[in-house]
Amino acid sequence: MAVHPIDYRYGSEEMRRIWDEENKLQKLLDVEAALARAHAKLGNIPEESARVISERASTEWVKLERVKEIETEIHHDIMAVVKALSEVCGEHGKYVHLGATSNDIIDTANALLIKESLELIERYLRELRDVLMKLAEEHKYTVCIGRTHGQHAVPTTYGMKFALWLDEVQRHLERLEELKKRVLVGKMRGAVGTAASFGEKALEIERLVMEDLGLKPALITNQLVPRDLYAELMMFLALVASTLDKIGLEIRNLQRTEILEVSEPFGKKQVGSSTMPHKRNPIRTEKVCGLARVLYSNVIPALLNNPLWHERDLTNSSVERVILPESFVLLDEMLRVTIRVLKGLEFFPENIERNLYLTKNLIMAEPLMLKLAERGMGRQEAHELVRQLAMKAFEEGRDFLEVVKESEEVRKYLTDEDLASLRPENYIGVAPQIVDNVLRHIRERSL
Repeated sequence: MAVHPIDYRYGSEEMRRIWDEENKLQKLLDVEAALARAHAKLGNIPEESARVISERASTEWVKLERVKEIETEIHHDIMAVVKALSEVCGEHGKYVHLGATSNDIIDTANALLIKESLELIERYLRELRDVLMKLAEEHKYTVCIGRTHGQHAVPTTYGMKFALWLDEVQRHLERLEELKKRVLVGKMRGAVGTAASFGEKALEIERLVMEDLGLKPALITNQLVPRDLYAELMMFLALVASTLDKIGLEIRNLQRTEILEVSEPFGKKQVGSSTMPHKRNPIRTEKVCGLARVLYSNVIPALLNNPLWHERDLTNSSVERVILPESFVLLDEMLRVTIRVLKGLEFFPENIERNLYLTKNLIMAEPLMLKLAERGMGRQEAHELVRQLAMKAFEEGRDFLEVVKESEEVRKYLTDEDLASLRPENYIGVAPQIVDNVLRHIRERSL
């Protein structure tokens, strides 16, 4: 029976499969098999025993139901795996788990699960990057109103919006490369990290196990791989979520009825409301923004898992059973939804233009001030004059430039031609070049 929405509502089958019980058990068995092979290479156990253990360290041999049955009796999850594997290995079972402690197996198996999950996250980030590159290029010259404090500011372009998100996504990909160097580590160091249980060849055993599994050994551990690494991982996932939250929030705001410059795709048979048939709610981006809150909240327990009693306690274990699969599955959902929304994003050019002129040219106050300063009026004097003219236009509900034309002070410095040049489309600075710079940077980094 499914209880948590990550079991049936959120995330791809691919990501859920990584964190399901069968795959987690398989990863634990993979580590036990790699340990047996390392022992055999160093002559600690017979090669035949390592071969049998490796062949039978599979969920085809070690059944999840049997592991759970044993755990019910002995109340120890890893020892239940060890016993179940030993059972199917016959006389060779006595070599299973030789020298290891539970977290040698758990932490190394976690690294394998995290590795698979990050590969999927990276794939989605690259796809998101490609979608944003296309949008930034296509809308490099789509002029729109920029907003600060929720108020109309000065013009910008949709290319700038998309390029800003694009640059952020690229940084996540670069962060991910650094993160993998630190987080994808395992351990075979025994109960308190001294590796005494593995004897004189302990570090060689660990090296062989990690090499076998495609991981690096942690430089130093106690019984656990240091949990600052898990906290860094969770903060990375939350940081990616914050970008998706940012994208979703902007699209939701721009989809407001009174703005409606862009909109999520809306299916032909999609229902917006159970009572209001006309509704076109931004449910996809709302979901993204909502799930981001869960990702943010999971950072705190990850940080609290770093300080533990002495060489370890068990307070991190239950937390990690929840926050690792939950965070990866939810971020998987958020990434896939964001990609779908951006691929199908609807634009309403007439509303983009309408909003650009909504304030009756008040947004031309800054370029007017700068043009006056350029022609010889002091900057502060120009600011105050333009402010007064802007307030007058607002209070009288008139076009700002019409009010400006009546100003004798302005007329001392500017001609009709100067005033005619004050158009929103003419005041986007070097926005297209900035977008080009971002696109060129991304292409160079992607080679």
